[in-house]
Amino acid sequence: MSTRAAVAGARLVVVKVGSSSLTTAEGGLDPARLDALVDAVAARRAAGSQVVLVSSGAIAAGLAPLGLARRPRDLATQQAAASVGQIALGHAYVASFGRYSLRVGQVLLTADDIVRRSHYRNAQRTLTRLLALGAVPVVNENDTVATEEIRFGDNDRLAALVAHLIGADALVLLSDVDALYDGDPRLGAARRIAEVAGESDVEGVRAGTVGASGLGTGGMASKLAAARLAAAAGVPVLLAAASDAPNALGQADVGTAFAATGRRLTSRRFWLAYAADATGTLTLDDGAVAAVVDRRRSLLAPGITTVKGDFQAGDVVELATLTGKVIARGITNFDATELPALIGHPTQPHPPDRRREVIHADDLVPLTHTT
Repeated sequence: MSTRAAVAGARLVVVKVGSSSLTTAEGGLDPARLDALVDAVAARRAAGSQVVLVSSGAIAAGLAPLGLARRPRDLATQQAAASVGQIALGHAYVASFGRYSLRVGQVLLTADDIVRRSHYRNAQRTLTRLLALGAVPVVNENDTVATEEIRFGDNDRLAALVAHLIGADALVLLSDVDALYDGDPRLGAARRIAEVAGESDVEGVRAGTVGASGLGTGGMASKLAAARLAAAAGVPVLLAAASDAPNALGQADVGTAFAATGRRLTSRRFWLAYAADATGTLTLDDGAVAAVVDRRRSLLAPGITTVKGDFQAGDVVELATLTGKVIARGITNFDATELPALIGHPTQPHPPDRRREVIHADDLVPLTHTT
């Protein structure tokens, strides 16, 4: 089955829409754009698919009601705008989906909800139950309680994480750009890339960092990273313009299609590989890299050359080659302070409690792609 056919026939689809596709340049929601998106989602629902909508737009929707001329720079005002805008955004979706007698369930997530394993599972259960009850989950980052700088591009990554979290069959990323290009089409000649079968197809692509409208900060760079993440985890992706939503959610004959390049992981292994925060890095010699990646063995202390970070037993760490390339992630059995005395030495002379694996094979995930 081709990638586009897989997207068109997917039974469970995650659809992400960017802020600039739902709001005006001055701030505030554009009812016509939002209704057009809902029309496309409702049509896909009527065709027999379940849909989870990951929607940006809360901060932008709060600008006009608060009398703000542009997106604020300070965190407190961003959070205030998100607080006002999230209500407006949720109300607009309820009213628009109500035209099709479809119920909406709002799910606000923070990075902590994805990073922490127990929160991750709770989010998974909530979304699954909403779908079972026939509702359309509308997911957004909970900007009102974010403790770090808010970045619109985070919702692209969030959509990729949600796609795997709920076992989606496809991810559709909608924005103000109609496809992936090897450069910025606004600055001159740029080649449109219709199909991405692997990493070689995106080599040399220059992705910007700011959306064309100025309302978002993710731009094509975050969309490309999200598409690659999802594809590496076994989820086919379609990147298209929000104005092409009917086709993107219909025959999938628009935009850029990213073929699934990796195999599906269990929820736990996907969380470990892509969602959890890494608190340190272990650099491995060539023999340990081969054992971990090729033979899927546990990591032992003699194969470690250097230890970086401040982590404790039970934390997630990255495993890197001597050249610095991250090739795996795992849950360490040792604190950072314990390892320097053990690395590069045979395990036998140490007491029994120090002879265990640094990372057990069951807690270690080789990475086919890093973003």
